Amino acid sequence: MYSLLLAIIYIAFISLGLPDSLVGAGWPVMHQDIGVPVAFAGILTMIIAGGTTLSSLASERVTRRFGVGVVTAVSVGMTAAALFGFSTSTSFWMLCLWAIPYGLGAGAVDAALNNYVAVHYVARHMNWLHACWGLGASISPFIMSFALSSGAGWPSAYLVIGAIQIALTFALLVSIPLWRRVHPLVPASVGEGAADAEASPAGSHTAHVPLARALRIPGVMLILTAFFAYCALESTAILWAATYLVQDRGVDPATAAAFASLFLLGITAGRFLAGFFADRLGDRVMIRGGFAMVGAGAVMLALPLETTVVALAGLVIAGLGCAPIYPAIIHSTPVNFGRDNSQAIIGIQMAAAYTGSTLAPPLFGAISTVTGMWILPLFLAVLVALGLVMTERLNRRARVAP
Repeated sequence: MYSLLLAIIYIAFISLGLPDSLVGAGWPVMHQDIGVPVAFAGILTMIIAGGTTLSSLASERVTRRFGVGVVTAVSVGMTAAALFGFSTSTSFWMLCLWAIPYGLGAGAVDAALNNYVAVHYVARHMNWLHACWGLGASISPFIMSFALSSGAGWPSAYLVIGAIQIALTFALLVSIPLWRRVHPLVPASVGEGAADAEASPAGSHTAHVPLARALRIPGVMLILTAFFAYCALESTAILWAATYLVQDRGVDPATAAAFASLFLLGITAGRFLAGFFADRLGDRVMIRGGFAMVGAGAVMLALPLETTVVALAGLVIAGLGCAPIYPAIIHSTPVNFGRDNSQAIIGIQMAAAYTGSTLAPPLFGAISTVTGMWILPLFLAVLVALGLVMTERLNRRARVAP
């Protein structure tokens, strides 16, 4: 049963990634078909991000009430309904309407699954599971591309992904008893202490942790700031790296696009590789090393060399450095704050992540219109420094705690 549930969780993480890149992949055609400006994509993504943030904040209470299995099944079902709704939408207001369950479903399942894996599985699975998210996020643009090139149109891509989500919903509904019976509780990560060893296991019916109380837990604001910084730098690099390479470094647009995609593929591949070292090195080392690699990649991007090879290599290195940070921050949450508090704090972390991912790219866009694209490596370096300082302060606090 342990292996069966783990397989279901892996599939669920692939499913989490499938809808995330559909809007971006299809929007160049979608906005023309429904007759709205291309900039309206920002409205749509803001609605989705808002719903995701709200459901992340509510996930602790909902998960304690209904259990991880039920929350996961219902959330995936909501996402499936939203995808089918997108496929039938003929106007922008309809897309906005369906964007609400699109976001609400994503946030609750993301927080619930991340906490369940952080508490019950070792660090390598957290890395490999997030690599599966990247796999899902990489697959859906190809589905959209095939739908457009075959003449089926963008609605058919949403139908296909929606059908996949429906199938997964039924599988999750059948698996609900497994979530209650299988609890492979793991010890704290290697080399990181066992501050929470006496805490009750997640999944037990402990008291609800209100948002205000969770925010007052020592160190929580530090990790929220670090998570905000990481997700801000990741989303900014994904959106603006190709434009930077073309406008500031004179790279051919096709080459720049290829290497920008390698940044995302570097995150996915890096998480598969990180899984082999995560248990041995521990979450803190993985976070520290990841930020250091991203910083090195940002420096390579900024070097004013005649060749662009170093800048392109820097982008790939930055992607590899990003790989272990997100999974390691999530996996270390029960160790840093106790298993009783982990679901509430991971929900808040998800909200901080979505806030950073939503606000940072347009903020950089506004800054770059004044300064120019040259500022991208500096912008990324500032976020790296913020994330590294916050996580190191949290580590120092944990070492001196009684």
